[in-house]
This record gives sequence, C-alpha cells and structure tokens, in this order.
Amino acid sequence: MTERTEDLVQINAQLERFAYISSHDLQEPLRTVAGYVKLLAKRYKGKLDQDADDFINYALDGTERMQNLIRDLLKYSCVGRGQMKSELVDCNAVVDQALTSIKFAIEDANADVDTDSLPTVRGDPNQLTLIFQNLVTNALKFRRGNPPRVRISAERRGDEWAFSVSDNGIGIEPQYLERIFAIFQRLHTHEEYPGTGIGLAICKRIIDAHSGRIWVESSLGKGSIFYFTLPCLEPSYEDSISPA
Repeated sequence: MTERTEDLVQINAQLERFAYISSHDLQEPLRTVAGYVKLLAKRYKGKLDQDADDFINYALDGTERMQNLIRDLLKYSCVGRGQMKSELVDCNAVVDQALTSIKFAIEDANADVDTDSLPTVRGDPNQLTLIFQNLVTNALKFRRGNPPRVRISAERRGDEWAFSVSDNGIGIEPQYLERIFAIFQRLHTHEEYPGTGIGLAICKRIIDAHSGRIWVESSLGKGSIFYFTLPCLEPSYEDSISPA
C-alpha cells in the first residue's frame, strides 16, 4: 500500500511537471500564431469576401481561447510548486484586492457585492486572493436576468474558519456539485458561458494546499453558496491581533 501511494505521488508529480512544461512552452508559438492572425484581421478584414472574414474571426476566437486555456493551466500547475508563503493574512484586505482586480466586471454586471468582517488566517495571500477572485467572477458569469448579488462571510466552526461566497445565480444541479471542482469540467458550452473549466479546480488545489476543504450547496435557479475552510490561528496569534 505504501509503495502504491509513493508511485501515485511520483506519477502526479510527473504529470504536474508535464503540464507546467507543456503550458509554458506552448505560449510562445501560440503567441506568434495569434499575432499573425490579428495582423490578417487588421489588413484584410472587409477587403475579401464574407467567408474570409468569418474564417479570420474563427481563428481569432480559437487562438484567444487557447491562450486563456494555457494561461489557466499554467496557473493550475504552479499552485503548490516551489515555496508557498505562510504568513498572517487579513482576509478583509485579500477580498478588497480581489474585488479591485475585477472592479470593471462587477460594474458591467451591475452587481452588488457585500462583505462581512473576515478573520485573519495563515496562508499565501496571493493564492487566497485568487480564491475570492475566482468565486466572485463565477457569480458574475453564471447569473440570471437580475443583477448579481454576492455576499462574502465567514464563521468559526471549531478549529477552523468556514468562509462562504453566496450568489443569486443560475444554480447547479445536484449531480454536478462535486464534478465542478475537477479540472476541465464544464457544465455549459463555451457559447453559453465563456471560460476554461479550470477556475474551481485551481480553488480546490489552493484550499487543499492550505489544509482546508471546499464544497458547494446549490438550488437550480435559486443560486449557490460556495464554502471553503481554513485552519484557525493558534490562540497566541489570535490574542495578539484581537482589539484591546
């Protein structure tokens, strides 16, 4: 059993290395292709026939989607590689940074994002920022007709903090609640909702690296609540950051 576990660890490490090298090395040739396709669009759009314009647009869309896919795959393979930071992280500041990074998307969706007072935890601030950024972005993307309403909160449960990001979006069918955290798993076509199907897999990978758990509760047509846990600080740390 021990040997099998070690073999699986080695296989996973090799696959992660392969994903990192592949996604990294693919960027330059794809950037070259994308550059020439954009040049074709700039010089010849409207000067040829409609079929030619359509073909150029298909090529532009395909290269853009591939670039997004490679970029997200590189993010996924980088989580846990190298030295992950372990420092005190004010989650209020982390959420502020995440929301600032997607400010225009929030404004375009006319979304209302409320945040309760959040705790300080130990972890990697950049990776935790990515968690909130991905979850809020999903809430904006998978919305219904009404403007998105998103609420971010946390409550202590024993020796861990349970964070939640709730929305009033389209919801998820029960049979897909676990599947959505697997890499490349999409419940909708690219035409319905853009994306690479890697965002939630990145979230799970980050939370796993922080010794936490992530899951979702949802009702189809009524919205979703994404939960994830992070360990509480040691009492001595909590005492030092508590207000007098």
